[in-house]
This record gives sequence, structure tokens and C-alpha cells, in this order.
Amino acid sequence: MQQIIDIEKYEQLQEILIQEIIEQIRFKLAQGGIAGDQLRELTGEIAFSVASSLDDQANIEHEGVEVHPYLAFIGTENEVIHCGENSYGHEFVADIMKKVFSS
Repeated sequence: MQQIIDIEKYEQLQEILIQEIIEQIRFKLAQGGIAGDQLRELTGEIAFSVASSLDDQANIEHEGVEVHPYLAFIGTENEVIHCGENSYGHEFVADIMKKVFSS
């Protein structure tokens, strides 16, 4: 596999991933009986927390072992797509939340 830096494609893939995470969280919370403002607030908080963990914004450590995620995507030409730094999906959560909850 060849690693390529394609910031535009990476952002597009990050946004799609974050939207899927938000939609799955909303679906599971709704299945559990959460609705209305509480559904929106909990979905946003959980999505931001998950995205921050993926972005290496949370200090993840277990029994002295530090964890530093490095998010990349597999492209169509057997390539690994990256942006050259840590992911930043948590920055998309607020805008995607508006989109998901307006539809």
C-alpha cells in the first residue's frame, strides 16, 4: 500500500465518518427511549467524545500504556489516505449535528 497525503479527500472521508458516528449514536439512543433535546445533547456529547479520542485529543492511558490513534483511510487504488497530521474530526461534530438533526 502506498501512503498519500490528500487533505481535501481526507477531510471528505473524515466528515463522512463523523456523520456515520453521529447517526449511529442517535439511532441507538433513540432505540433506548431517548428523545427530543436530550437525544440531541447526548448524541452531540458522545460524538464529540468519540471523535476527540480518535483525534488523539483525549489522554488515553491504561495501566501505564499510552494510546495515540493515527487515523487514515483506505482509498480505491490500494492507497492509504492521510492528511500528514492527527485527524481533526471533532471539529466537524457541531456542523454535522446541525445537518443530521435538521433532517
